[in-house]
Amino acid sequence: MGDMSARLLGLLSLLQTPREWPGSELAERLEVSPRTIRRDIDRLRELGYPVQATMGAVGGYRLAAGAAMPPLLLDDEEAVAIAVGLRTAAAHPVDGIDEASVRALAKLEQVLPSRLRHRVGAIAAATVPMLAGAEPPVDPRTLVVLAGAAANRERLRFAYRSGDGAETRRLTEPYRLVATGRRWYLMAFDNDRDDWRIFRADRIGDPHPTGVRFQGRVPPDQDPAEFVAAKLYSSAPVYEVVATLRLPAGQAARRLGAAAAGSVEPVDDHSCRLRGRADTLEWLASRLLMLGCEFEVHEPPELRAYLRALSARAARASAP
Repeated sequence: MGDMSARLLGLLSLLQTPREWPGSELAERLEVSPRTIRRDIDRLRELGYPVQATMGAVGGYRLAAGAAMPPLLLDDEEAVAIAVGLRTAAAHPVDGIDEASVRALAKLEQVLPSRLRHRVGAIAAATVPMLAGAEPPVDPRTLVVLAGAAANRERLRFAYRSGDGAETRRLTEPYRLVATGRRWYLMAFDNDRDDWRIFRADRIGDPHPTGVRFQGRVPPDQDPAEFVAAKLYSSAPVYEVVATLRLPAGQAARRLGAAAAGSVEPVDDHSCRLRGRADTLEWLASRLLMLGCEFEVHEPPELRAYLRALSARAARASAP
């Protein structure tokens, strides 16, 4: 039974390579007879793997797409490559795959052998992005611990540094991770304060699950992203921006990316109206200037004043 199980796993690993496998080549690879290969193919089909067979001189077996993704069998190099890619996506959030990349990384690192975890950590430690963002970096290992505790409904204890630098210890019931495009936030129930809170992931230190499971609480908002946004805007100065961009609405939305969600309205074929909000004038000004088009700011007056000061500074810097 052990030999058959190992052989089935080896056969499944070969079939996951996107190509046609002649039965004779599979038999040679696994050192069995073609008849045994046919029986093993039938066993895989009984287990739900959609193995297709084609006839003829160039025919063979291949694994087709099914209703569900079967377990992937990865060699060492493939596992390291995927883990490094997921760590990169987690450390530099990409709109649409940010949370999924952390969940996948948590699952993968849980089953990686220690020798491969060491290789992944060595590559991550030796790699520096050429275009580093202005935001504090987030250790992907921290995100993995947070995501795992939330998925397992396990209480989490960690050190937390507030905006004014105060250090505290927190005992929480983690609920969800939320990526804003610039930062990661943990939405959790704070047991010591008996309230729902959000925590910036880059300010979390030494997170470790306590091993104590908790019953799921009903969050105050079913949408974690809306809850995080409401908390951020209630605790920080918020600037509402209204600007006319000399750019078609479709192009403006593509250039703004996640920052433009639901905030770009066409005025005519060549211009659009941008409405949004942010917690810093620097962020608003940089986003507008990086669009590469003419624009007019209607609100807020603080942004117009900041742009005038920025323009004067740029003029001084470019003077002979």
